[in-house]
Amino acid sequence: MILAILQIIASIAIMALVLLQERSAGLSGIFGGGDGGGGFYQTRRGAEKAVFISTIVFAIFFCGLAILRLVYRG
Repeated sequence: MILAILQIIASIAIMALVLLQERSAGLSGIFGGGDGGGGFYQTRRGAEKAVFISTIVFAIFFCGLAILRLVYRG
């Protein structure tokens, strides 16, 4: 039961972090962060990098919980 609750919390966190990434990508173009074409590489800095890394960490945590639920199911 606790694994299911943790998995739900992790999935909600992943959804929120992905939505934050999409929102920040759109706002960078509004404030002059993008060239319109989107054909160049831009490094992530500050909060954007923290959100990106947090998304990866929560995705790995979510997958680990899914595997644990399969193993402990029986």
